[in-house]
Amino acid sequence: MVNFTLTTATAISASQPLAASDLAHAVGADTAWVVQLVEVGILHIETTETQPEQWQFSSIDLQHALEARRLERDFGVGLDAAALILDLQHEVRRLKAVLHAHRLG
Repeated sequence: MVNFTLTTATAISASQPLAASDLAHAVGADTAWVVQLVEVGILHIETTETQPEQWQFSSIDLQHALEARRLERDFGVGLDAAALILDLQHEVRRLKAVLHAHRLG
């Protein structure tokens, strides 16, 4: 008997963004969870006037969603806390890059 694994891939680029449903599927969630990520500021969309089915996300958005999912799963934090943690992590990385650029870190 032969075992095999079938893997599919989707290219994400400026010309091929992810739909909200695709982003949700990629992180093992539903579209309502993606809406919550937008509401707490983890993900950003052009305008909230459009329906979630029309939202488009980049690879950076996918990375942020995966980070939020990991914080929920591994530490049991809510999305408000995840938004704060992710914001602080990104700010620390930015500040470290500034220090490194000025050869202080």
